[in-house]
This record gives sequence, structure tokens and C-alpha cells, in this order.
Amino acid sequence: MRLLDTSTLALHYFAADPPPYAILSHTWGDEEVSFQEWQARDGDPSIEAKDGFRKVESFCRKASKDGYQWGWADTCCIDKSSSAELSESINSMFRWYGASPTCYVYLSDVSENKFDLESEFANSRWFTRGWTLQELIAPVTVVFYNRDWIHMGTRQSR
Repeated sequence: MRLLDTSTLALHYFAADPPPYAILSHTWGDEEVSFQEWQARDGDPSIEAKDGFRKVESFCRKASKDGYQWGWADTCCIDKSSSAELSESINSMFRWYGASPTCYVYLSDVSENKFDLESEFANSRWFTRGWTLQELIAPVTVVFYNRDWIHMGTRQSR
């Protein structure tokens, strides 16, 4: 399992027994950053300007602030060019989400508009994706954030 150092954004591989980590749940957009791009970015402004990079960077910042040294995000922690790694990752997802003490759900289509908040939350694209069911039920703690990374509540409070 590959994890992101939440302070340096460097990827590290853990063969067994990874340390405690936060995990990101989200829906994919048009500008996600792949494992290869993440490894090669080295301050490349064209990569770091992508929405996907900023999403993962903000997740790491939030996780670090909450005391996590490590984080996991599917877009950059899985080498999807390797069919073996992709298959193993798909088969491990429920376990990985369940092993994480906290899942950060990023709702890219929910704003801070107080008048439409409940409607936007309930109609978020995240709730229409099949993959996100395991991401909702497997972790002990699930915390929701809007597109500006403003806390919206937890699974228990929603």
C-alpha cells in the first residue's frame, strides 16, 4: 500500500502493516493527477495547477492538521498502469477504508450556500456513485467537507 506523507506529499510504500492513515473519498473530475504525474511533478506548475492536485494537497493539509502523518487517495496512490496493482487495489478497497480511522469525504459539487446546503448535500454526485457505498460504511469515522473544505458534519450527524 502506498501512502502520502501529509507534510511533504511524497509517496511511500508499506509492504505490510501500514501506519495509521486518513483516507480520501471523492468523485473523480477532469483534472485528476495520476500516480505517474504525482511522482514526476517536482514542482511542475502544470500538474500542481490541476484541480485534482489541489484536492489531494488540501486533503493532506487537513489530515496533517488532524494529526495524521499519512494519507491515502486513490488517484495518486495506485499505479493504474499496472493491471496487477489495479486489481489488487480494487479487491483491497473495503479493507483499506475500514482500516483507516478517518475518511474525509470531499463533495466537490456542494457550496457554502446556506439556503441550498441541505439540497446540495443530498443531491451531491458522491451519493450517486456505487463505489462510494463502501467508503461510507467501512470507516469508523466519516467526515464530510464541501468544495471549499468547510466541515459539513459526520456520518453520524447527517
